[in-house]
Amino acid sequence: MRIILSRKGFDSSSGGCPNPIMPDDTLLSLPIPDDTPLSEPISENIVRYDDLHFGDFTYSKLLQGLKPNKAFDVCHLDPDIRQGVFINPVEGWKPAFGQTGSPLGVLRNAGVTVGDLFLFFGVFRKTEYHNDTIKFIKGVKPVQMVYGYLQIGAIIETPEEIAEYKWHPHAFGNHYNDNRNALYLPSENLSFAPALPGYGVLSYRADRVLTKSNENTATWEEHGFLLPGNVVGNRKNCSKGTGLYYAGQWQELVLKPNREANAWALKVIS
Repeated sequence: MRIILSRKGFDSSSGGCPNPIMPDDTLLSLPIPDDTPLSEPISENIVRYDDLHFGDFTYSKLLQGLKPNKAFDVCHLDPDIRQGVFINPVEGWKPAFGQTGSPLGVLRNAGVTVGDLFLFFGVFRKTEYHNDTIKFIKGVKPVQMVYGYLQIGAIIETPEEIAEYKWHPHAFGNHYNDNRNALYLPSENLSFAPALPGYGVLSYRADRVLTKSNENTATWEEHGFLLPGNVVGNRKNCSKGTGLYYAGQWQELVLKPNREANAWALKVIS
């Protein structure tokens, strides 16, 4: 089994702020803004921040507190693995993760296939209630951490099959090259922990934090299975001190099969 560390959600360049660790410790990964020009007529399946909610908050309302003075409209909800996020339930909804372009090339070149495991991570920061919304807690630094997972049960790559997931952004065929677009669907249960579902989202817990204590957000703990020798491709540890830092705005980091990595993944998910 290969493990793929897959970076998703808001950050300083996409959205302009961290994702919130909600007051109840939910790790709420926010879908990035979708600035792709829309074809005419505008698809009825376009997803907006007003269409999504967490409890009594729409995502738009949450963003008013987290990122005031900036308007957000259309979003790219991917990976779509949080059940019940749509205010108006989507008929036939199924979880899925889409990938395209060079990041898809990384996955294909590494031989990522059925049975491999995505661990989704992002930048998160703790929040607190403030009047009728939430705000980031002053003085608390952001961290990168694992917030969700998906073990691959199937990969669909033909436009006709992808189009059946009409609520998913990768089903908007005019946005993607037919040969560079794929959806990854979860297995029913984890092969290495059959009592757990094949996908899910997680809450805050210290062992899910990747960031090394007292280091910048993108510098990780030096787990042996994360070091360059255990990663597919030509990766270099760019940390100037202690810790592990893979420079750039990469999305997918594929680990070589490793028992220690598998044990870590199970601990993080359980």
